[in-house]
Formats: sequence, structure tokens, C-alpha cells
Amino acid sequence: MTTYIVFTKDLSIDQNELDLYQSKVRETFEGHSVKILAAYGTQQALEGSAPEGVVIMEFPTTTAARDWYYSDAYQAAARHRFKGANYRAVLVEGIQE
Repeated sequence: MTTYIVFTKDLSIDQNELDLYQSKVRETFEGHSVKILAAYGTQQALEGSAPEGVVIMEFPTTTAARDWYYSDAYQAAARHRFKGANYRAVLVEGIQE
């Protein structure tokens, strides 16, 4: 079943750390089946306040999403994201057709 990871950036803390994360994250996709559906595009808050940014990623399965997220390569890059901003990350399964 198609699975999505949704990242929401709530508050930037250290832009240098975020820049390091951005320079490393793309290489973590190698060997993983991932499609970026949205990344920091223009937002329109419909309810509540909008986060600073949103990223939506599509994976073919929950296992594939978890394999990427927990990979050594991504976790090494993510350390910079953790230092750079307050984020939320949610894994959500798609609708079974």
C-alpha cells in the first residue's frame, strides 16, 4: 500500500544546520523508491496557523518508507535537521483501492 511521510517544519533554529541537512539529504534517496510530492511550496492555511514548511514524500509501501527513514544514511543527515529546526514527521498509509 502506498505510504507517505509528511514533514512539517514548525520553527527554524539554526540555518547552518539546515543547510548541512539539505546538502546531505538527496544522497539518502539512492537505492530507495521515493517520490517527492511537495517540498516547501506556497501554503494557504485553511485551519490553524501554517507551519514554516511542508514536505510530502511517497513510498510504495510502509516498509519502504521506514527503511529509508531509519537508514544509516538518512539518520546521519537527520541529525542536522534535528539541530536546525523543530519538525514533526508523520508516516501515513494511503487509501487501499
